Amino acid sequence: MRVEIAGAGGFRPGETLEGTASWELAAAGATVEVRLFWTTEGKGTTDVEVVDTVRFEGVSAVDRRDFRFVLPKSPYSFSGKLISLLWGVEAVAPPGENSGRANFTMSPTGREILLRKDGAP
Repeated sequence: MRVEIAGAGGFRPGETLEGTASWELAAAGATVEVRLFWTTEGKGTTDVEVVDTVRFEGVSAVDRRDFRFVLPKSPYSFSGKLISLLWGVEAVAPPGENSGRANFTMSPTGREILLRKDGAP
């Protein structure tokens, strides 16, 4: 499975993110979900939240579909000393392990926010 996001990879809240998911599955008729999500990485517990989902039912074994999401107001992409917040889009064909993912940044500037040691942006 493969996910491609149109554009440079930096987006602002409220913008439309468009892309294409493509796959080669063992058989036709499966369901493919394309999920807009954010996740944290770093020290401590990993948090993940699926913000929106597009489902394609009864797909061909080899197929390509366009998707579109309107990005929420928050949270912003950031990197700190202990934790980072990343945005992504993933395509998944349950119940198997088939998946593909593409990451992007979202903030008021379209760039990742880098936190200083004192925690201020």
